[in-house]
Amino acid sequence: MTDDATDAQDGRAGEGLPLSSSGAKLPTFRFNGAVAVVTGAAGGIGEQLAYGLARRGTHLVLVDRDAERLAAVAQTVHRRRPEIRVRTFVTDLADADAVAKLAAEILAAEPVLNLLINNAGVALAGTFEECSAEEFDWVMAINFAAPVALIRALLPRLREAHGSHLVNVSSLFGLIAPPGQSAYAASKFALRGFTEALRHELAGEIGVTSVHPGGIKTRIALDARIAAGADQAQSAKAMHAFNKVLTYPADRAAAHIIEGVRRRRGRVLIGVSARVPDLLARLFPATYWDQFVRLNPKAARRPQPPTASGAGPSDPSARP
Repeated sequence: MTDDATDAQDGRAGEGLPLSSSGAKLPTFRFNGAVAVVTGAAGGIGEQLAYGLARRGTHLVLVDRDAERLAAVAQTVHRRRPEIRVRTFVTDLADADAVAKLAAEILAAEPVLNLLINNAGVALAGTFEECSAEEFDWVMAINFAAPVALIRALLPRLREAHGSHLVNVSSLFGLIAPPGQSAYAASKFALRGFTEALRHELAGEIGVTSVHPGGIKTRIALDARIAAGADQAQSAKAMHAFNKVLTYPADRAAAHIIEGVRRRRGRVLIGVSARVPDLLARLFPATYWDQFVRLNPKAARRPQPPTASGAGPSDPSARP
């Protein structure tokens, strides 16, 4: 079964409309006139989210580390939809102080916030023993600590807007944990668990969606950082080979996320490359990797590069 064949099914996993404290369902999300914060917005899924939200009349607060590419995205939105207000913030999400400053600036600039999409992410290829403590912490800071800090700071403002919504973009590797991705999988499993807890805590007040993209066509594999202790040439070769199987278009992935927000989906799986491993993990929770290798023997021969989780480049010109 191809990704094209399951397009209509993507975004249907997980809960439907969350219940309010009175038992009523939250209404579908209204994009027109809303204000959305999107991190990792200079390319990949984040860029396409910006365009898709703008088409629906949503004003944008775009965050990225890459100033030049972020400015280009903002200019494209202005050209296509001049009525849309776009603010840009250049921030390194690995820096906790910079994240705190970013949140304060967003709150000062936007009296109303309706949607927060934590899409930014970075990748690190290497086994646990090959990764230094600094490299491991770098991944956790961007992929997990930064979303937590932004939600902590912006949640009171989101509460003020009835029917607001939170999205955290996890990964296929927030569903399964292959060898060679200890840091990345740890960050994405943490983000998934945090998101699911928030969904239960905020039920009836704020919609919460966990997103798990599969093989999305971005530059994340080519631009992933390779752990200092790993074989650089072999890992780079594996990344280039894996990049060839990242074929699912980023604009379609963004469209599924936006539809998931509209319908208040608790979880959005994107592509067969996410849905099949998710099924394996459910059926064989302790031995799913053995089952996956049987289906794809090549997976046993090298550590697995990351799937797209939102952002693209991760080092040194990384999007946060």
